[in-house]
Amino acid sequence: MYQIAPSLLSADFVNLERDIRMVEQAGAHMLHIDVMDGRFVPNITIGVPVVQAIKRVATTPCDVHLMIVEPEKFIDAFCDAGADILTIHAEATPHVHRALQAIRARGVRAGLALNPHTPLSVLEEVIEDVDLVLIMSVNPGFGGQAFIPNTLDKLRRLRRLLEARGHAERILVEVDGGVKYDNIDAVAAAGAQVLVSGSGIFKADDPAAMIGAMNEKLQGLAAREAAA
Repeated sequence: MYQIAPSLLSADFVNLERDIRMVEQAGAHMLHIDVMDGRFVPNITIGVPVVQAIKRVATTPCDVHLMIVEPEKFIDAFCDAGADILTIHAEATPHVHRALQAIRARGVRAGLALNPHTPLSVLEEVIEDVDLVLIMSVNPGFGGQAFIPNTLDKLRRLRRLLEARGHAERILVEVDGGVKYDNIDAVAAAGAQVLVSGSGIFKADDPAAMIGAMNEKLQGLAAREAAA
Protein backbone atom coordinates (compact mmCIF):
# COMPACT_ATOMS: atom_id res chain seq x y z
CA MET A 1 0.00 0.00 0.00
CA TYR A 2 1.24 3.46 -0.85
CA GLN A 3 1.30 5.95 2.00
CA ILE A 4 1.26 9.74 2.02
CA ALA A 5 3.25 11.50 4.73
CA PRO A 6 2.71 15.28 4.79
CA SER A 7 5.86 17.09 5.85
CA LEU A 8 4.96 19.37 8.73
CA LEU A 9 7.91 21.60 7.84
CA SER A 10 5.53 23.26 5.35
CA ALA A 11 2.58 23.51 7.76
CA ASP A 12 1.40 26.68 9.51
CA PHE A 13 3.23 26.54 12.84
CA VAL A 14 0.84 29.07 14.34
CA ASN A 15 -1.96 26.59 13.63
CA LEU A 16 -0.04 23.33 13.79
CA GLU A 17 -2.73 21.32 15.58
CA ARG A 18 -5.32 22.50 13.04
CA ASP A 19 -3.10 21.45 10.13
CA ILE A 20 -2.34 18.07 11.69
CA ARG A 21 -6.03 17.31 12.16
CA MET A 22 -6.77 18.53 8.64
CA VAL A 23 -4.23 16.28 6.90
CA GLU A 24 -5.13 13.26 9.01
CA GLN A 25 -8.84 13.65 8.27
CA ALA A 26 -8.01 14.08 4.58
CA GLY A 27 -6.30 10.68 4.42
CA ALA A 28 -2.65 11.14 5.44
CA HIS A 29 -1.09 7.89 6.64
CA MET A 30 1.65 9.36 8.83
CA LEU A 31 3.19 12.71 9.76
CA HIS A 32 6.72 13.49 8.59
CA ILE A 33 8.61 15.65 11.09
CA ASP A 34 11.90 17.23 10.01
CA VAL A 35 14.42 18.00 12.75
CA MET A 36 17.32 20.18 11.56
CA ASP A 37 20.25 21.45 13.61
CA GLY A 38 21.89 24.13 11.44
CA ARG A 39 25.04 22.00 11.23
CA PHE A 40 24.25 18.89 9.20
CA VAL A 41 21.97 21.05 7.08
CA PRO A 42 21.94 24.86 6.70
CA ASN A 43 18.69 25.39 8.55
CA ILE A 44 17.22 25.04 12.05
CA THR A 45 13.68 23.77 12.57
CA ILE A 46 12.23 22.07 15.64
CA GLY A 47 13.32 19.98 18.59
CA VAL A 48 12.06 17.56 21.20
CA PRO A 49 9.33 19.78 22.77
CA VAL A 50 7.57 20.30 19.43
CA VAL A 51 7.69 16.58 18.65
CA GLN A 52 6.14 15.94 22.07
CA ALA A 53 3.38 18.43 21.28
CA ILE A 54 2.72 16.88 17.87
CA LYS A 55 2.49 13.41 19.42
CA ARG A 56 -0.18 14.61 21.87
CA VAL A 57 -2.58 15.48 19.05
CA ALA A 58 -1.52 13.02 16.32
CA THR A 59 -3.64 9.97 15.53
CA THR A 60 -1.30 8.67 12.80
CA PRO A 61 2.34 7.54 13.27
CA CYS A 62 5.01 10.18 13.77
CA ASP A 63 7.83 9.73 11.26
CA VAL A 64 10.72 11.74 12.76
CA HIS A 65 13.58 12.55 10.38
CA LEU A 66 16.77 13.65 12.15
CA MET A 67 18.89 15.87 9.93
CA ILE A 68 21.41 16.41 12.68
CA VAL A 69 25.03 15.53 13.42
CA GLU A 70 25.70 12.90 16.08
CA PRO A 71 22.09 11.68 16.12
CA GLU A 72 23.04 8.92 18.55
CA LYS A 73 23.10 11.53 21.33
CA PHE A 74 19.40 12.27 20.85
CA ILE A 75 17.89 8.85 20.19
CA ASP A 76 16.43 8.42 23.66
CA ALA A 77 15.05 11.96 23.72
CA PHE A 78 13.15 11.60 20.44
CA CYS A 79 11.96 8.10 21.28
CA ASP A 80 10.64 9.45 24.59
CA ALA A 81 8.99 12.31 22.69
CA GLY A 82 6.90 9.81 20.74
CA ALA A 83 8.65 8.93 17.49
CA ASP A 84 7.12 5.85 15.88
CA ILE A 85 9.80 5.86 13.19
CA LEU A 86 13.16 7.50 13.84
CA THR A 87 15.37 8.10 10.81
CA ILE A 88 19.02 9.09 10.94
CA HIS A 89 21.34 10.05 8.10
CA ALA A 90 24.08 7.69 7.01
CA GLU A 91 26.33 10.73 6.54
CA ALA A 92 25.75 12.15 10.03
CA THR A 93 27.53 9.61 12.23
CA PRO A 94 30.47 7.20 12.00
CA HIS A 95 28.45 4.73 14.10
CA VAL A 96 25.42 4.02 11.92
CA HIS A 97 25.09 0.40 13.01
CA ARG A 98 25.20 1.26 16.71
CA ALA A 99 22.66 4.07 16.27
CA LEU A 100 20.20 1.87 14.36
CA GLN A 101 20.44 -0.82 17.02
CA ALA A 102 19.84 1.75 19.75
CA ILE A 103 16.66 2.94 18.01
CA ARG A 104 15.31 -0.57 17.64
CA ALA A 105 16.19 -1.38 21.25
CA ARG A 106 13.66 1.30 22.21
CA GLY A 107 10.92 -0.48 20.24
CA VAL A 108 10.94 2.21 17.53
CA ARG A 109 11.29 1.51 13.82
CA ALA A 110 14.74 2.53 12.56
CA GLY A 111 15.16 4.48 9.34
CA LEU A 112 18.29 5.25 7.37
CA ALA A 113 18.34 8.31 5.09
CA LEU A 114 20.64 8.68 2.09
CA ASN A 115 21.47 12.05 0.55
CA PRO A 116 21.34 12.41 -3.25
CA HIS A 117 25.09 11.79 -3.59
CA THR A 118 25.24 8.85 -1.16
CA PRO A 119 25.55 5.44 -2.85
CA LEU A 120 23.20 2.59 -2.02
CA SER A 121 26.22 0.48 -1.06
CA VAL A 122 26.19 2.24 2.33
CA LEU A 123 22.95 0.43 3.08
CA GLU A 124 24.24 -3.04 2.34
CA GLU A 125 26.32 -3.30 5.53
CA VAL A 126 23.44 -2.41 7.88
CA ILE A 127 20.42 -3.69 5.98
CA GLU A 128 19.47 -6.20 8.69
CA ASP A 129 19.03 -3.37 11.19
CA VAL A 130 16.93 -1.07 8.99
CA ASP A 131 13.12 -0.89 8.88
CA LEU A 132 12.86 2.05 6.46
CA VAL A 133 15.13 3.56 3.82
CA LEU A 134 14.61 7.24 3.08
CA ILE A 135 15.90 8.38 -0.29
CA MET A 136 16.42 12.13 -0.38
CA SER A 137 15.26 13.49 -3.73
CA VAL A 138 16.56 16.98 -2.91
CA ASN A 139 19.57 18.18 -0.97
CA PRO A 140 18.24 18.34 2.60
CA GLY A 141 17.77 21.55 4.52
CA PHE A 142 14.93 23.47 2.92
CA GLY A 143 11.41 22.80 1.73
CA GLY A 144 10.09 23.66 -1.72
CA GLN A 145 13.01 22.34 -3.78
CA ALA A 146 12.68 20.65 -7.17
CA PHE A 147 12.78 16.87 -7.40
CA ILE A 148 16.13 15.47 -8.63
CA PRO A 149 15.25 13.30 -11.68
CA ASN A 150 18.05 10.74 -11.10
CA THR A 151 16.21 9.70 -7.94
CA LEU A 152 13.89 7.53 -10.04
CA ASP A 153 16.79 5.34 -11.15
CA LYS A 154 18.13 5.21 -7.59
CA LEU A 155 14.73 4.01 -6.38
CA ARG A 156 14.63 1.27 -9.00
CA ARG A 157 18.11 0.13 -8.01
CA LEU A 158 17.14 0.17 -4.33
CA ARG A 159 14.10 -1.98 -5.05
CA ARG A 160 16.30 -4.50 -6.87
CA LEU A 161 18.75 -4.53 -3.94
CA LEU A 162 16.00 -5.16 -1.39
CA GLU A 163 14.54 -7.94 -3.50
CA ALA A 164 17.93 -9.58 -3.99
CA ARG A 165 18.61 -9.49 -0.24
CA GLY A 166 15.13 -10.74 0.67
CA HIS A 167 13.98 -7.54 2.39
CA ALA A 168 11.50 -6.14 -0.12
CA GLU A 169 8.49 -7.04 2.03
CA ARG A 170 10.02 -5.94 5.35
CA ILE A 171 11.72 -2.61 4.63
CA LEU A 172 9.69 0.45 3.67
CA VAL A 173 11.06 2.76 0.98
CA GLU A 174 10.38 6.43 1.54
CA VAL A 175 11.12 9.45 -0.66
CA ASP A 176 11.41 13.04 0.54
CA GLY A 177 11.84 16.16 -1.57
CA GLY A 178 9.96 17.72 -4.46
CA VAL A 179 7.15 15.16 -4.43
CA LYS A 180 3.98 16.70 -5.85
CA TYR A 181 0.76 15.62 -7.54
CA ASP A 182 2.36 15.77 -10.99
CA ASN A 183 5.13 13.26 -10.18
CA ILE A 184 3.83 11.24 -7.24
CA ASP A 185 2.76 8.27 -9.39
CA ALA A 186 6.10 8.13 -11.21
CA VAL A 187 7.96 8.21 -7.90
CA ALA A 188 5.77 5.43 -6.50
CA ALA A 189 6.10 3.35 -9.66
CA ALA A 190 9.90 3.56 -9.35
CA GLY A 191 9.76 1.90 -5.94
CA ALA A 192 8.70 4.37 -3.23
CA GLN A 193 6.01 3.28 -0.78
CA VAL A 194 5.96 6.28 1.55
CA LEU A 195 5.66 9.60 -0.29
CA VAL A 196 6.66 12.66 1.73
CA SER A 197 5.18 15.90 0.43
CA GLY A 198 5.43 19.28 2.10
CA SER A 199 4.83 22.28 -0.14
CA GLY A 200 3.07 19.96 -2.61
CA ILE A 201 0.31 19.61 -0.01
CA PHE A 202 0.39 22.64 2.25
CA LYS A 203 0.93 25.21 -0.53
CA ALA A 204 -2.00 23.84 -2.54
CA ASP A 205 -5.17 25.94 -2.68
CA ASP A 206 -6.98 23.14 -0.85
CA PRO A 207 -4.50 20.90 1.02
CA ALA A 208 -7.16 18.38 2.06
CA ALA A 209 -8.38 18.00 -1.52
CA MET A 210 -4.78 17.62 -2.68
CA ILE A 211 -4.23 14.69 -0.32
CA GLY A 212 -7.42 13.13 -1.66
CA ALA A 213 -6.24 13.59 -5.24
CA MET A 214 -2.81 12.13 -4.44
CA ASN A 215 -4.38 9.13 -2.75
CA GLU A 216 -6.68 8.59 -5.72
CA LYS A 217 -3.74 8.67 -8.13
CA LEU A 218 -1.79 6.18 -6.01
CA GLN A 219 -4.78 3.87 -5.70
CA GLY A 220 -5.09 3.90 -9.48
CA LEU A 221 -1.41 2.97 -9.79
CA ALA A 222 -1.84 0.13 -7.28
CA ALA A 223 -4.83 -1.20 -9.18
CA ARG A 224 -2.90 -1.19 -12.48
CA GLU A 225 0.05 -2.94 -10.85
CA ALA A 226 -2.23 -5.60 -9.35
CA ALA A 227 -3.81 -6.23 -12.74
CA ALA A 228 -0.50 -6.48 -14.60
